[in-house]
Amino acid sequence: MKTPSRLPRPFAVILLAGAIAFGATGLTGCSTNPATGQQVFTLMSPEEERKVGASEHPKILAEFGGAYDDQAIQAYVSQLGARLVANSEQAGLPFRFTVLDSPMVNAFALPGGYVYVTRGLMALAESEAELAGVVGHEIGHVTARHGAQQQGRAVGVELIAGLLGVLSGNSGVAQAGSAIGGLYLRSYSREQEFEADSLGLRYLTRDGYDPGAMASFLTKLRDKSKLDAAILGSAADPDEFSLLSTHPRTIDRVKEAAAAATGTGPSGGRVEREGYLRRLDGMIYGDSPEQGYVRGRRFVHPTLRFEFAVPPGYVLVNGTSAVKARAPDGSVIIFDSAKPESRAAMRAYVQRRWGARLALADLTDIEVNGMPGATGVTRIRTDSGPVDLRLVAIDGGGAIYRFVFATPSDSTARQTEALQRTTFSFRRISEAEAAREHPLRLRIHTVRPGDTVARLARWMPEGPQAEARFRVLNGLAPDEEPAPGSLVKYASY
Repeated sequence: MKTPSRLPRPFAVILLAGAIAFGATGLTGCSTNPATGQQVFTLMSPEEERKVGASEHPKILAEFGGAYDDQAIQAYVSQLGARLVANSEQAGLPFRFTVLDSPMVNAFALPGGYVYVTRGLMALAESEAELAGVVGHEIGHVTARHGAQQQGRAVGVELIAGLLGVLSGNSGVAQAGSAIGGLYLRSYSREQEFEADSLGLRYLTRDGYDPGAMASFLTKLRDKSKLDAAILGSAADPDEFSLLSTHPRTIDRVKEAAAAATGTGPSGGRVEREGYLRRLDGMIYGDSPEQGYVRGRRFVHPTLRFEFAVPPGYVLVNGTSAVKARAPDGSVIIFDSAKPESRAAMRAYVQRRWGARLALADLTDIEVNGMPGATGVTRIRTDSGPVDLRLVAIDGGGAIYRFVFATPSDSTARQTEALQRTTFSFRRISEAEAAREHPLRLRIHTVRPGDTVARLARWMPEGPQAEARFRVLNGLAPDEEPAPGSLVKYASY
């Protein structure tokens, strides 16, 4: 949960629609892309792409915690990116590379040459070659102008849908069209991902890196996604927890692209593992102070100076806009904050503002460690059965802090006391207490004889499946032990 700003978007009709679609794509005509050799139709010129990138760049920084405050790391990634761009078909295109201060494992690019990787991704990568594979892939999206193509498709769909909606008198048609347009922007197509892989591998091998690094990182990413899903107890696709949700790729297709790319450069190639890992030594791992920390069952925010604890069995996850905790039975706790209401009583806030669309019952005033609050309950119907919701709002002075407790109705009674304890565990912390909280940092260790995964995993931060987390962080197979003299990563305060 990041610190908010000062606290913490009939037949004639078909013919006409087709004409509009043709006109829309004809706004800029067609051109041959030098990277792919294919003709592309877009609604944006290269200059407009750069304007879009420049306009969206500050929003990306705001959403992902800003740029990571380490000039050496930023310069390293920029230099790596510049070498890869120099090996592309558009070496003169201005690129900007940014390491985001986010623990998420993610990477993406905006039109106009804005490329981003998170420090969470850098921590997962095992070598410079793996990082270069990620950065090269994103450069491939830019040189292939995939962002401009996505924008063009979305606008074309919305133009057609809007026209059909006006002529048919059915606003639902237009709304459906907007939804379809949104899907185009939500992720790249598999064909575009394969194209970006092929281009990225081309740039990778031209610069002398091992083309197998792209597939090896994708394997690590898949393993981490599965582990995250297992820890959260989710039956959903594990890819939803990583960049695989917006980069639909398969290891087989990446290997296929790598096999094709070996003809563009030397076989094998450099990996640069040790030097890369040495650069990571001391990097913040997990959440930063501005985002707050998960400490087992406790969440503490040293910048906003508060903390609370969730019941045993719940797994805490810190997000950009909320903190969430999930229990094995499907119960969920959501915590966030809102701007304060001037002279508004908490009971009125819960009933008339926050919970206005809910039929809340048992509205009650409470006091939480000297802070006024209010709570109310309701029951909703879901596909999985009835769920009880309890809303809790606490006036923290500079913000309203809010809990939503969602429990399957058949488990509410037995969880009531534990969830009450969570509510009343919320408290303000002193400056001295806040000063004692430090971020985790990535550490690099040279494996000694006798070091085992079981032993080294004890150095990992508290939480479930420490050994599995250590293996994923270091790319170790389920039965593999680290070799003496090799380097491994772990996290400590």
